[in-house]
Amino acid sequence: MRSCGSCIVHLLGDTTMRPHPMSWRALNMNDAAAAPDAQLTHREVLVVMSGLMLGMLVAALGQTVVATALPTIVGELGGQDQLAWVVSATLLTSTASTPLWGKMSDLYGRRPLFQAAIVVFLVGSVLCGLSQTMGQLIGFRAVQGLGIGGLMALSQAIIGDIVSPRERGRYQGYIGSVFGVSSVGGPLIGGFLVDGPGWRWCFYVGVPIGIAAYVVTNRVLTMPFARRDHQIDYLGAALIVGGVSLLLLLLSLGGSEFEWGSTEIAGMAVGSAVLLTLAVVQERRAAEPIIPPRLFRIPTFRITSLAGFIVGVAMFGAIVYLPQYLQIVKGQSPTRSGLLTIPLMIGLMGMSIGSGRVITRTGRYKVFPVVGLIVVAIGLSLFSLLGVDTPLPVAGAYMLVLGAGLGMVMQVLVLAVQNAVEHRDLGTATSAATFFRSMGGALGVAVFGALLSNRLGRYIPERLAAAGVEDRAGGGDLLGTPDAIAALPGPVRDAVLGGFADSLSDIYTIAIPIALVGFVVVLFLPELPLRTSVRDQEPVVTDGEAVSAAFETSFVDDNADVPDLTESGVQAFDRQTDATGNP
Repeated sequence: MRSCGSCIVHLLGDTTMRPHPMSWRALNMNDAAAAPDAQLTHREVLVVMSGLMLGMLVAALGQTVVATALPTIVGELGGQDQLAWVVSATLLTSTASTPLWGKMSDLYGRRPLFQAAIVVFLVGSVLCGLSQTMGQLIGFRAVQGLGIGGLMALSQAIIGDIVSPRERGRYQGYIGSVFGVSSVGGPLIGGFLVDGPGWRWCFYVGVPIGIAAYVVTNRVLTMPFARRDHQIDYLGAALIVGGVSLLLLLLSLGGSEFEWGSTEIAGMAVGSAVLLTLAVVQERRAAEPIIPPRLFRIPTFRITSLAGFIVGVAMFGAIVYLPQYLQIVKGQSPTRSGLLTIPLMIGLMGMSIGSGRVITRTGRYKVFPVVGLIVVAIGLSLFSLLGVDTPLPVAGAYMLVLGAGLGMVMQVLVLAVQNAVEHRDLGTATSAATFFRSMGGALGVAVFGALLSNRLGRYIPERLAAAGVEDRAGGGDLLGTPDAIAALPGPVRDAVLGGFADSLSDIYTIAIPIALVGFVVVLFLPELPLRTSVRDQEPVVTDGEAVSAAFETSFVDDNADVPDLTESGVQAFDRQTDATGNP
């Protein structure tokens, strides 16, 4: 019977299976009774989404608004040599804390943890605005980053709690819109505040938004939560945070504060490797691990984690240097360069909304990351053509293409992993997806930054020599603020602009094969049936044999005993069959 079912599944395709409803009876009656699966109406979902989007918006603005204010902050507080830490401190704590927020939400519930993240962010924001020294600002930015890590990870986990995977696609465009608004609006708001009430308001501006998010979620976010016995893995948490922090410090400081071959960088590398190795050992033996090893036995989790990491490398490596191209090469102001990136956000938001609606209608999702990463590679190829003479409308068209590719990939990977894991691991799996993408972004910024410095030191002297100008400053040392570059003598300025454009072209060219590697990875992504329930009333299918078992149960009598069809239940069924010869 099993082999027959396997043949039929092979012919029909596993995503077409819709077994008899009675074969999906409650698999865990205790959880089902404690946390009933009450579907919200579209209007109720939008009300909850409004609170989540406010939380995500305030977190995203916390990262983008401050960029415009950095020169002014240095002018008042001093500490030019510590400027990079104002950004790095937030990146470090937000990334390192992400898995912890996800695990804690699985143990204690989403709403209290989400609201705790809001409070942490607000406290950090107020303290940043009150800072009197650069050291204080860096420390309080680290506190702000802790809140950002929780807000970003838990908002998507809560969406997984209230909307089934099959319906989730229609809402993913709202998430993309938050990042679009913050990416374009953040620098604009920052510039306005710096020119008006002062740079401290770049941190205060998020306070009323955060308070609104807290009030909305407190009133409308009332999800049932089934507590279970647990023992927090404090040692594993400490090892993960320590290892990831050292790795992020290595990536942030390598090539800038310390040479890549220096003793300091080597020490960070060794320390990170040791701590992360110990973390793996601890997670395998802990009763309640921060990132359960069982998740890595799920093919969808492995594939989406790797694909998310690769997307992070390519995405951040491409986007982070786009404002520099617009400001240095094209001579645009920071405010105008932010406006000029709107096509990128339009492409991202448009395809995120469009792909989500198609997924909800058809139940198919694998095609979007597959096609999306090809489009990303095409977009990066177009970016490699950007030069000094590229018209701004043409550059905008290139951005539109890249944004469309990213819009088909980012949220779909989160949807796939949420659909593939049990509800008890939803927060952990969602935060892990965010974590791996952030780690990829940190690696991309570090690697492409080192490559950019290397290429600048090569191309600018070559162009100066071709123009018959002596290179007294030394390549990349000629780079300064856009105004300083514009004030250089004509031949020198042309060499600097041309060298910078050539260097960026190399960066985008190198990013193309990275995107293609991501394309190959997502080809192996299993396309599982999207659950129509937010919890585990439907089984998580991880391979063809499990699909076959599920198909065969569709013919059981409604009054017969229905077997447990979770992944563990199917495995137990297989062991029983192997032992007795009879199912």
